[in-house]
Amino acid sequence: MKLTSLAFLGAFAATLAGCASTPHSPEQSTSLMPPIADRRPYTVESPQGDRIDPYYWLRDDSREDPEMLAHLEAENAYTEAKLAPYSELRETLYQEIVGRLKSDDASPPTYENGYWYYSRFEPGRDYAIMARRKGSMDAPEEILIDQNQRAESADFYALGTYVISPDNRLMAVAEDTVGRRQYVLRVKNLETGEWLDDAVENINANLVWTDGNQSVLYVEKDPTTLLGKRVREHVLGSTGEDKLIYEEPDDSYYMGIGRGKSNEFLYIGLYSTQQTEYRYARADDPTLTFRPVLPREDDHEYEVADHDGRFIILTNWQAKNFRLMSVAPETSADKSTWKELIPTSDTVLIESFEVFKDYLAVNERRDGLRKIRVMPWDGGEAVTIDASEPTYAASLIGSAEYDWPWMRYDIDTLTTPTTTIDYNMATGEKRVLKVQPVEGDFDPDAYTSEYIRATARDGTEVPVSIVYRKNLRQPGKNPLLVYGYGSYGHSLTPYLSVSRLSLLDRGFVFAMAHIRGGQEMGRHWYEDGKLGNKMNTFTDFIDVTEHLVEAGYGAKDKVFAAGGSAGGLLVGAVANMRPDLYRGIIADVPFVDVVTTMLDESIPLTTNEFDEWGNPKHQPHYDTMLAYSPYDNVAEQDYPAMLVTGGLWDSQVQYFEPAKWVARLRHRKTDDNWLLLHMNMDAGHGGKSGRYRKFEEVALEYTFMLSQLGISTPDALAVDP
Repeated sequence: MKLTSLAFLGAFAATLAGCASTPHSPEQSTSLMPPIADRRPYTVESPQGDRIDPYYWLRDDSREDPEMLAHLEAENAYTEAKLAPYSELRETLYQEIVGRLKSDDASPPTYENGYWYYSRFEPGRDYAIMARRKGSMDAPEEILIDQNQRAESADFYALGTYVISPDNRLMAVAEDTVGRRQYVLRVKNLETGEWLDDAVENINANLVWTDGNQSVLYVEKDPTTLLGKRVREHVLGSTGEDKLIYEEPDDSYYMGIGRGKSNEFLYIGLYSTQQTEYRYARADDPTLTFRPVLPREDDHEYEVADHDGRFIILTNWQAKNFRLMSVAPETSADKSTWKELIPTSDTVLIESFEVFKDYLAVNERRDGLRKIRVMPWDGGEAVTIDASEPTYAASLIGSAEYDWPWMRYDIDTLTTPTTTIDYNMATGEKRVLKVQPVEGDFDPDAYTSEYIRATARDGTEVPVSIVYRKNLRQPGKNPLLVYGYGSYGHSLTPYLSVSRLSLLDRGFVFAMAHIRGGQEMGRHWYEDGKLGNKMNTFTDFIDVTEHLVEAGYGAKDKVFAAGGSAGGLLVGAVANMRPDLYRGIIADVPFVDVVTTMLDESIPLTTNEFDEWGNPKHQPHYDTMLAYSPYDNVAEQDYPAMLVTGGLWDSQVQYFEPAKWVARLRHRKTDDNWLLLHMNMDAGHGGKSGRYRKFEEVALEYTFMLSQLGISTPDALAVDP
């Protein structure tokens, strides 16, 4: 990893800082400080009254404004200057992390339509090669796409998907070379190796071939909101406007397309926060006429697969934690004809399911842990798959083949590498296909995990997953990193992180807080952490932190918090509410300007998420959001050291949210603790692309935390040996 010199960064930042206004923070007396960006107040119109936003000028939808770009470059230069004394530590962390990756790693092969498909890495290369072998893994290899070649001329590259035509001759791919998730459709002839001239821009990542092998269905995005708006059919070789299959008029819905595993049906999926609608067409229908499985209804969410000519539906209709139903396609819109397969439960959440010709598999959450249940369609005894660790996740992968006896799944824990297993649903045989390799001297027995409960202020028991290195555990003395998310019903899954080992091996205790807003404890866990209940998400995190310190998992003056995207909102709100609890905070691509963003329906994700956050055009929602919005609640008070990251091309959280938030913090905070902004100028929501490059940002974040503990040398521990 190349590190830029301190001298250059200091001069560059100092030059740009010349027009800064007088800071409130003692930290800002340094000549390296970026400018305070409050020169052009802007009025944000709101039904509840106009709001003055002095940092709104940092927003530029074209991402080309020279003054805005100069400001971001100055922030980056300042960050690099502050971290420059720790360059050896940062480089060591990076090399340590990537050194744990197997240089020629490969995925377990999966069987589909006569071929075995897999991906593999070549030593030292950032991107995977996608390949296949016909009939057997002993057959000659066919390289489908070498992502390293495709990425050669781009600063960013992401392969959204690749799909093979039913006759196995053609491949359609969706590629992003900017980081904004505006993919381009390309097609390759697998018999000749040639890329066709066909190209369709500004699409979603998912694609579906039609039965005739001559056309591809895709989802066209709105160029402003980036929402999927229209399903179109692209006929290979055509140059005119592609045929419109379906157009969604409601901007509160996301859109996706897919093919059922039995190959009988094609699907259009429409998803809002609390409503779902699936449309289906028979795959052999030349007109591709899509009709609803069940028309959308308020507060009704469902998923659909097909088995033996019937629809299998996962639904929350009269079932808060979901249940599984069966219905004939011709009567699917009439719920009175639905038949129950698996009833709902007050204590078990059904997360997902997978159909096979002879078996049904479901992923469930019991006591906050993810398990798998497999049952035969003929009514035989069900089998539950779990693990022996205190905290774990059994994650259903399934199979691309419908008539197939092997069900694939992953087992993840905080102390052991991901293990991929094939389970024979007929015989009960298990085949371990892969244990994710960790290079170097990694010993899973050196670490231990715990699964505890912390009592929130309202009496709710919040689960917490914890991991640490056994020989470095010193009650009440270790640095502690608390991580959380708590939105969209997303449940955190414990897993071994090859990068996290660099913290554990220096004495950190890592805690994953399963706070309300996720679904770890069932659907009510999500509902108790959204809309008017959103404050529970933040207070849960605070209460978990206090419990962990009181229980001796971390030293009171060595506690860090981290979260990304909506998790950045979490730690941003917590920074305002209880800054005294934390030594440092890392907010990755944080959603922090809640009210302004949710008032602007041109921003991607806004209209889709009124059911998650509320619509600020309505007074109760406005008041609730304003009460916790990190940007709106920055106060003249001391804050912990903070590292904030963003991506200039981010389509999920626009770059100007973290940029504005940092600007306001610079102006108002009263301490001299570090406040650093790292803006990735060539990437989006997921940071840098590539297998190795993404860990450069992880090394930066770890260096930030260690620097706050006074650690600058690579071999120093963060706890007394």
